[in-house]
Amino acid sequence: MLRNLRPQVVEGARWIARAASNMTDFKLRSTFIGHAQDEHRDYQMLERNYVSVGGALEEIVEAEKNIGSEALSAFIFHQASRENPVDLIGSMFIIEGLGNQLAAQWASLIQKTLGLRDDQVSFLAYHGANDQSHIKIIRNS
Repeated sequence: MLRNLRPQVVEGARWIARAASNMTDFKLRSTFIGHAQDEHRDYQMLERNYVSVGGALEEIVEAEKNIGSEALSAFIFHQASRENPVDLIGSMFIIEGLGNQLAAQWASLIQKTLGLRDDQVSFLAYHGANDQSHIKIIRNS
């Protein structure tokens, strides 16, 4: 799961930053830049979780994107490259909403099922606890 999630996490901050660079509304541009800054190192937490459960760092870093991630990235980067890609607020809202609603539950269930420590599910737990604040920032833009 983490290996398939990593490319989307890595590219999330990239497409948000690209979208910011194409915003003419400076309040939205600032919101997007702030969001990209919040997200741009999350992949490192995901990698630490992967390694802590026995995966090799090289394996997750060098893994190919699955076809769904390829399609999603292509579409979102295309949209982010257009002038005023405000429609991507919806994408952020969906992604952050899923994290807010499900990530903490997934972390808890995975931790209990596999007998993992908190530091081994920290990526999901963090997003379950913090994505609500991202939704509020996006909503107030």
